[in-house]
Amino acid sequence: MRRETIINAALAIGLLAIPLWAHVTGEIFTITLATRVAILALAAVGLNLALGLGGLVSFGHAAYFGLGGYAMGILAFHAQTFDPIFTWPFVFEGTSQMLVIWGVALVVSGLAAALIGMLTLHTSGAYFIMATLAFGQMFYYLFVSWPKYGGEDGMSIYVRNDFPGLNTLDPIQFFLICYVLLMAGIFVSWRIARSPFGLALKASRQNAERVETVGITPFRIRLAAFVISGMITGLAGALMADLNRFVGPTMFSWQTSGEIMILVILGGVARLYGPVAGAALFILLEHWLGGVSDYWLAFVGALLLLVVLFARGGLIGSLAGREVAHD
Repeated sequence: MRRETIINAALAIGLLAIPLWAHVTGEIFTITLATRVAILALAAVGLNLALGLGGLVSFGHAAYFGLGGYAMGILAFHAQTFDPIFTWPFVFEGTSQMLVIWGVALVVSGLAAALIGMLTLHTSGAYFIMATLAFGQMFYYLFVSWPKYGGEDGMSIYVRNDFPGLNTLDPIQFFLICYVLLMAGIFVSWRIARSPFGLALKASRQNAERVETVGITPFRIRLAAFVISGMITGLAGALMADLNRFVGPTMFSWQTSGEIMILVILGGVARLYGPVAGAALFILLEHWLGGVSDYWLAFVGALLLLVVLFARGGLIGSLAGREVAHD
C-alpha cells in the first residue's frame, strides 16, 4: 500500500473519529473546530482542482465562497422574514431546506465561475491572477453597498437550516453533513483526475499546444474545470454561512482567497487529501497560536514560506515523498 494512500486514510478516519470522541465526552467546541476543518477543506478541494490539475492560480475563489454563503443567507433571510424574493410568475419566500439551498449555491457559483472563466482564461500568469482577484473584489464591494442584506455589517440567520431526518442544531449531526459532503467533493476530484477529462486537463497545463494538435481545445477543458472548481467552493461557502449563521462581505475578501490558497499549499498542491491536511493544520495553528498572540498569522506566514522554499509537496508531500498525486 502506497504511503500517500495510508496518509489519506489516516486523515479521513482521524477527521471523523476526533469529533465522534468529542461528542461522547461532551467537547462541543472540538466538534465545531472539526466542522470548520471539513468546510474549509471542501473549499480548498475546489481550488485544488483548478490549481493542482489545471495549473490555474486563481486568487479570486472567495467570489464563489461568498456567493455560496449569500445564496444561503438570502434564501434563509427571506424564509425567516416571510418577505418574498419575487412574486412572479409565482410567490417565492425563500427556503430553509438545505438541499434546495445547496442546489442554488451550486448553480449561482457555477454560473459566476463560467462567466469569470470565459473572461479570464484567455489570460495567463500574473494577468490571470489579478483578473480573478479583481472579480472577487467586485463582488465584495457589491455586497458592501447592498443595504437590504446588511451591507458592510452583513446579516445574521437566527435558525439553522433544515435537513430531512436530522437535527442540524446538534453539532455532531451538522458535522456529519459537512464530512459527507467533503468526502463527496474529494471523490469527485479523484474521479476527475483519473478520467480522460482529467488527463486532458493535466496535459493542457503541461503543453497546451500539443493538446490542441490532437483536436482538444484547452480553453474548454480549463473552463469546465474552473466551473466545477467554483461550484465546490460555493457549496463550502453555503456550509460555512450555515455553521456561523451569519454572512458578510468579508467572505468575498482577498484575505479569504488567500486563506483558501494557503490551505492548498500547506497540505500539498495536487495532493488528493492536501486540502484536508492544510485545513487541519491551519485550524490547529489558529486555535493554539491564537491564544498566545494576536499576530498568529505571522507564524503561519513563516511556515508557508518554509513550505514554499523547502517542501513544495506540502505536508503530505513531505510525508509521502514524490508519489503521483490523486491516485
